Amino acid sequence: MSGSQDESFSRRLGYRRPDPEITIHEDAPEGFRFVMLHECNIRPQTLRSIVCGVLRVRPDPSNWSEYPNIWGETEQFVYGCEWFRVYDIAEAIYAHLADDPQKAEAFENTINNCFREMGIGWQLKDGLIQTRGDDAHEALVKTAAAALAEASLSTARSELGEAVLDLSRRPEPDLSGAVHHAMAALECTAREAAGDAKSTLGDIVKKHPGLFPRPLDEVVAKAWGYSSEMARHAKEKRDLSRPEVQLTVGLAAVVSTYLTEKLRK
Repeated sequence: MSGSQDESFSRRLGYRRPDPEITIHEDAPEGFRFVMLHECNIRPQTLRSIVCGVLRVRPDPSNWSEYPNIWGETEQFVYGCEWFRVYDIAEAIYAHLADDPQKAEAFENTINNCFREMGIGWQLKDGLIQTRGDDAHEALVKTAAAALAEASLSTARSELGEAVLDLSRRPEPDLSGAVHHAMAALECTAREAAGDAKSTLGDIVKKHPGLFPRPLDEVVAKAWGYSSEMARHAKEKRDLSRPEVQLTVGLAAVVSTYLTEKLRK
């Protein structure tokens, strides 16, 4: 297996093309599977054991030689499994490498570079494959999480984290759950900023007109109505799109960050 691509000419000197638009969520392209196999730097016998453990299949006991037999068998498993199982395998590989932080970090960097270069909407973070938005969306959520932590708003921070996890569920994201948790994070933050521990977010907007600048107050009120509608009609399985939900999570994140600034004053 080859060495890490982090040592290539373009990586060393910082040459890179702009990241393509994220177009892939519910797939693990063959190119990604190839990179995962070749760049993990794990011996075929050990790698086969990891893969078989994730897929719950028995390795072929008649395959003894690492090349080409065990390696070829492992390739067949990885290239032939469902897309979401590929990401389960990536997590398992990271867990295997975790005892050696340097190797784990190298694998994480390689996988994340691959995600970005292939326009795949996932990232490997803290050993877990999580949803990935564009750079602006990622920055908003990261900034909000840090601001909520600094303000000791642990419940709001937890709700925002749950929204990200709901978007990260495989094989199907929990889009309505992500909306619910994102708006719950905003509601928790608004209650703290308004000193109103019991009102809903919609009522807070009405009762505390100075909390949000106009016309942002109308945006927040309508976002709350949208979230409530999702809860009321959950059984009807109204179709939600990932971009629509990512927009809601991003809105909740940026408004929560704004409210933490008011708490400091």
